[in-house]
Amino acid sequence: MAESVKVLPADTQKLITARERDMRTREGVKRFRELKARSLPSIALDNELVYEALIPMQEELIAEIGRRFHEKNQGS
Repeated sequence: MAESVKVLPADTQKLITARERDMRTREGVKRFRELKARSLPSIALDNELVYEALIPMQEELIAEIGRRFHEKNQGS
């Protein structure tokens, strides 16, 4: 899943701050529980679990990132 984010186009990369959590660490397990995730791989956007147990198509992920970015920045 992390690879899906790493290969996003540069203009989409500029809209996000990506953090990869290692499930072998306490921090990773804590974050997994905070998101109430049940399986891997998972992607959270704006602290909301959006993709779980599936890797979205790149176009779908780009569209979701763009939609959220524009919603948050409409008044800016």
